[in-house]
Amino acid sequence: MNHLSEPAWVPSEEFISSTNIAWLMQKAGAGSWEELHAWSVTHREAYWELAIERLGLTFQQPWERIADLSRGPEHPEWLPGAHFNIAESCLKDEPDALAILHQDEGGAMKRMTRGALAELAGRVAAGLARLGVGKGDRIALFLPMSAEAVAIYLGTIQAGCAVVGIADSFCPPEIAVRLSIAPVSVVFTQQSVLRGGKELPLYASVVAAATPRAVVLGATEALARTEDITWWDFLPEKGTSAFEQGVPSDAINILFSSGTTGEPKAIPWSQTTPIKCGADAHFHHDIRPGDVLVWPTNIGWMMGPWLIFASLLNRSAMALWQGAPVGAGFGRFVQESGATMLGVIPTLVKTWRKTDTFSGSNLSRIRAFSSTGECSNADDMRWLMAQAGGRPVIEYCGGTEIGGGYITGVVTRACIPGTFNAKALGGDFVILNEAGQETKAGEGEVYLLPPSIGLSLSLLNRDHHQSYYAGCPEGPQGEVLRRHGDQMKALSGGYWSAHGRADDTMNLSGIKVSSAEIERTLQSVAGVTETAAIAVAPGGGPDHLVIYVVGSGVLEADKTALQAAMQERIKHGLNPLFKIHDVVPIEALPRTASNKVMRRVLRDLYLSNL
Repeated sequence: MNHLSEPAWVPSEEFISSTNIAWLMQKAGAGSWEELHAWSVTHREAYWELAIERLGLTFQQPWERIADLSRGPEHPEWLPGAHFNIAESCLKDEPDALAILHQDEGGAMKRMTRGALAELAGRVAAGLARLGVGKGDRIALFLPMSAEAVAIYLGTIQAGCAVVGIADSFCPPEIAVRLSIAPVSVVFTQQSVLRGGKELPLYASVVAAATPRAVVLGATEALARTEDITWWDFLPEKGTSAFEQGVPSDAINILFSSGTTGEPKAIPWSQTTPIKCGADAHFHHDIRPGDVLVWPTNIGWMMGPWLIFASLLNRSAMALWQGAPVGAGFGRFVQESGATMLGVIPTLVKTWRKTDTFSGSNLSRIRAFSSTGECSNADDMRWLMAQAGGRPVIEYCGGTEIGGGYITGVVTRACIPGTFNAKALGGDFVILNEAGQETKAGEGEVYLLPPSIGLSLSLLNRDHHQSYYAGCPEGPQGEVLRRHGDQMKALSGGYWSAHGRADDTMNLSGIKVSSAEIERTLQSVAGVTETAAIAVAPGGGPDHLVIYVVGSGVLEADKTALQAAMQERIKHGLNPLFKIHDVVPIEALPRTASNKVMRRVLRDLYLSNL
């Protein structure tokens, strides 16, 4: 075995016996992890029923059964007959228990109890009713991940409305694109946000995007539009304790995930999606009542809502840092919050390692890390584990359209940095080669085996069947397969390693983006005729963005100046978090007979020249 295959953490029998997995194994009568996962797939309804029982969810009217599969695995009906509001399960009981720790960059840490969060969410729900917003309406959130954002998120769901999440790093054209796909009645935003000592305007971007009326938090000056109101003018003194009841399929959140055509896919999360979030956190991340979860993220990315449900449904707390999650200040925040789990993206770990973010910080309360969004670098993850005395990293891979992970880790198995050690409970997948044949000891493309709670059932702006099912091969036993698009390699002993995307989608700084979106943004750069955006990960780890460029005079152009012009266009036209690693001038792009750009050929070419 080489050094990549050596476990960096092995759980003791005493530790294993204390985990949530141990409880589930006892309930399922399973003697090993392998038996437990097999049971969760062959007895899907029993697994999800135990997960709901364990989370203690509240229902006004119980379900008739867990799943109606009469229309086949592509069209399951989850919890038929049930009436509930998932926000109620997040806010009920234990009003004095801690719900949120939050701290502004350079400020003091503050606390919010479950009771205070429930009260603020109820005021939001009442404020929406006062604005004439009703059940089924959509409300956009263009906010940082703050205590107020969590209350607005839950209050919107409490009112029977759906949140449209937009990451606060997006520029006005991208905000406008998303709201044209999912029109809203009201936008919640903030005057500005402080990151790394820089004040970044949010409300100005909302105005530039010509959104519907806005509710503006932190307003310090007169608002630019007469229809907009401040947070304090919106918020009534008295809230409501009523929860608008709905059915399981009701949309609670519209999130965006990039496809390969340039327009982001709009993916509805239903009332059952949070069950996936809560169950993955409970069993795979071993989250327990009283835990504290830190995960630098945003309400517009899936990990923001995931964090809300993962913590509150498990009666634990989330700790939210307002600012750039780097440097000694953030390190002290992780320590002083008493974090028991720290979520990361691999690019951030690399930055922490370079800047020694946790020097002088005590992370001894952390029981596990969780990494998602990109392929991990094993050496960086070993360094991260060492910051908490060798605690394991749960590699967690899935997507917005899954509501969590399809492949992940479990703390009851040895941790090998940079690898997955478990298929997610309640679901399964196969790895197929280019001939559509299963490969159990090699690299291939991942196909999911539906159904599972959390898997999307519709898209606002695409044909769901065409996106995920059309043209898929049959499974090894004739099963219906669902396209996912990851490249995964099966390793020995029930481990896997990720090898990026099989399509033209990439993860940059933990954000999924299509090649087409980047290429569309670069069309207006002077002298550029066409571009091809690819992601490479030499030596493993996070994706690096490389741009192949065709144009008059680009072969003789100043490459540094060309890259700077492209970076500036991406910063203002798409997302400032997307950094160009390299620009490669080329005479012509390789194409198929049907004129499609062969980005895989470009990836191979780039890596061969390193």
